[in-house]
Amino acid sequence: MVAENVKNIRRQISEVCSRIGRDSKEIILIAVSKTFGSEFIREAISAGISDIGENYVQELQRKQQELEREPIRWHFIGHLQRNKVKYIIPWIQCIHSVDSLRLGEELSHQAAKHNRTLDILVEVNTSDEESKFGVKPEQTIMMVKELLPLNNLNVVGLMTIGKFPENPEDSRPTFQLMRHLQQQAVRDGILLPHLSMGMTNDYHVAIEEGATMVRIGTAIFGKRNYQH
Repeated sequence: MVAENVKNIRRQISEVCSRIGRDSKEIILIAVSKTFGSEFIREAISAGISDIGENYVQELQRKQQELEREPIRWHFIGHLQRNKVKYIIPWIQCIHSVDSLRLGEELSHQAAKHNRTLDILVEVNTSDEESKFGVKPEQTIMMVKELLPLNNLNVVGLMTIGKFPENPEDSRPTFQLMRHLQQQAVRDGILLPHLSMGMTNDYHVAIEEGATMVRIGTAIFGKRNYQH
């Protein structure tokens, strides 16, 4: 099932990119394995997936230990508390959810201990929901500028979660806002090559609006069982 799902998603990504004149190789497909066991991740790897996203530190630690011999690029996409940074910093590839200077400083401090340079993205709260993490859109560029001087970090882009609309088209204004922020950064002399946006329901629209990373869970692994 997982292999067929991955194949279908890659085909759809290629179709969208072909239609709008983008190269499908620009799109990093991140399989979000929250609540799914390592056996599912192995299926995804066998189907050609290299990038795996997780939301919770404890779950990520367990899976990394079980899969440490697999060729995985691990992405952390959930809210990250500063006191848990040290547990994942030796091997995490990219943090998508940096939303404060203090978190950035801790990431820089811990990465330096391991002589590593870590890719990070600034999380933007595009839905203006109190329950969501992330910086406000109007504060995004300032946050990027505050993070840029930190050692051992590469600020490579922006991420948003957004709302979960039934109609994917309803996500388009959110994704357009992210693209505008990216362009604003360029005008300020800051290159942010990545936009991490779009999930199972709306990744087609996200790619049309410039996404370079799409985070797909349900369409790859199936419906989640949170009791497990």
